[in-house]
Amino acid sequence: MWKRPLLVATLSLLWARAGAQYERYSFRSFPRDELMPLESAYRYGLDQYSNENWPETVNYLEMSLRLYRLLRDSEAFCHLNCSSVRMEEEKEADRFDGFPELRYFGDMLLRTQCLKRCKQGLPAFRQSQPSREVLEEFQRRDPYKFLQFAYFKANNFPKAVAAAHTFLLKHPDDEMMKRNMAYYKSMPDAEDYIKDLEIKSYETLFVRAVRAYNGENWRTSISDIELALPDFYKAYDDCTAACEGSREITDFKEFYLSIADHYTEVLKCKLRCEIDLTPVIGGYVVEKFVATMYHYLQFAYYKLNDLKNAAPCVATYMLFDQKDEVMKQNLVYYQYHKDKWGLTDEDFHPRAEAIRYYNITMLHKEMYEFAKEYVMDDEEGEVVEYLDELLEVEDGTQ
Repeated sequence: MWKRPLLVATLSLLWARAGAQYERYSFRSFPRDELMPLESAYRYGLDQYSNENWPETVNYLEMSLRLYRLLRDSEAFCHLNCSSVRMEEEKEADRFDGFPELRYFGDMLLRTQCLKRCKQGLPAFRQSQPSREVLEEFQRRDPYKFLQFAYFKANNFPKAVAAAHTFLLKHPDDEMMKRNMAYYKSMPDAEDYIKDLEIKSYETLFVRAVRAYNGENWRTSISDIELALPDFYKAYDDCTAACEGSREITDFKEFYLSIADHYTEVLKCKLRCEIDLTPVIGGYVVEKFVATMYHYLQFAYYKLNDLKNAAPCVATYMLFDQKDEVMKQNLVYYQYHKDKWGLTDEDFHPRAEAIRYYNITMLHKEMYEFAKEYVMDDEEGEVVEYLDELLEVEDGTQ
């Protein structure tokens, strides 16, 4: 009955800390000599690429990656710090009782004031802001497409391999980069340089935990996963907070539709966070990543006879996958022996941090699906011009 979770294949890759482009990176004390508009640094790097000036290409593309991280971290910092601002904290807040719309927009105005103050103190917002197209290129890791060739031409083979691998993780079907990687792998010691230059610390912890798990070193595996979980949740919160940054407004729409349209884009971005933060190891996506971590935990705790911690992990896994037959059997097994093992009904509740994550992601999905169906523009939809036609359409949908 005690089936192990599907083990991650190809764990022989060397996972190192982030690459050299982040060695000088600091959110709190970003080097003043590198402060410049992100788009300017990126465009200049691409110009140098076209001119085959490889040292300058590397310098400015690496700098643009640091500036992009600074912008994302700054957005997340301000939005997280201002997310709890409410009218309730203000004097005479009870004046808004009975006026829910005014209270809602009062909260929004206070949060906006908080954001303005926060951003005024951060260097990332003292620069001209990049266009949406440039931000999307960084989200796709496009700079690494140019960096890998610039590294190669600059005779920096280790970084060229790492940059190619970093790009391929987001674009596994890119034929040009696949050919480049095939060439790199034909060179001696190439495997030593295959690293994700954008790796997150929870990914490193997870890989280390799986190695310990495979070696039946249960305590080390548990320790690393218990560290990886809060690290992942923080990365998720930072990612979703950064989605609330600037937006280009090009349409002329009425007030509420404009707000809903903007928020729908924010929801779409937040839904991408779950996907973008999922590790890719050895070319394979770790399916159901959060649930998988609790699967490893429940088995490792069980092997140490720590059933008080194992039982909540079983319940937590089933929060994400209620149809898993093996875990359903495990749950029945725990419940059958709960008196003998000193377990209570509370021990079969999912863990609090997982409940929060599950609820947030489900609400994001449900709200986005609602917006897609009822709010977003549908150019192919039927145009209703008259009231009687509108009533007929509504009757037909009931």
